[in-house]
Order: sequence, then C-alpha cells, then structure tokens
Amino acid sequence: IDEVLPKVEAPQLKQILNQSRQQHEKLGNEIHAQLKQSNEEGKEPNPVAKTMSYLKTNMKLMANSNDHEVADLITDGCNMGIKSLCKYQNKYNAADEKSHSLASQLVNVESQLMVELRHYL
Repeated sequence: IDEVLPKVEAPQLKQILNQSRQQHEKLGNEIHAQLKQSNEEGKEPNPVAKTMSYLKTNMKLMANSNDHEVADLITDGCNMGIKSLCKYQNKYNAADEKSHSLASQLVNVESQLMVELRHYL
C-alpha cells in the first residue's frame, strides 16, 4: 500500500487505502504480540517473492500509472494473501483460537478491501 499510495489520484481511493493500512498495522501489532507471547518469531517474506512483487508493482505503474492499475495490483495482492492465509489455517487447524481469530480477521480485512476497490477496477 505504501508503495502505490503516491500514485493514487482519487481522494476516496487514498482514504480506502489509508484505512486499510491502519487496519493492517493494528492486526500486525496484535499478531506480533501473539507471537511474542508464544515465544515464537515471525517469518519475513521470501526475499525473492518480495523483490518480484516490487518489480511487478513498479513496472506496471511505470507503464500505466492510474487508479485502475493501483486497484488491480492491490486486489491481486489481497487475493494472494487470502489464499495463503486460508491454506495455513487449514494446514494448522490445531492452532489456538486466538491465532485462528487473527488470521480470520486478516482475511476479512483483505476481503473488504477487495470489495471497496471494485469501483476502481
């Protein structure tokens, strides 16, 4: 979100993305607290995947920087995130209730963002 926000033109789209970023930060803080409480460390994203995402984002926005492209990129990211979260929820179905709740909350945040972005696709 931080990477695409400077390219956004529509004030309403900026507001949607800023609100989503705040929700992600809040959930991220809760997740880190849960990990710390469980004496676990979070994993950083795969560096190759992170680089590929950065390149895809910047190449698409260099070619055509508009709100449609921003919404398209964010929607793709939400979809990938939802798929990963659901896969891990199913894989680790014995995880504690708090962990499942946080994962479900994040899926809901991602799903809601996708709905809000449909207008800009």
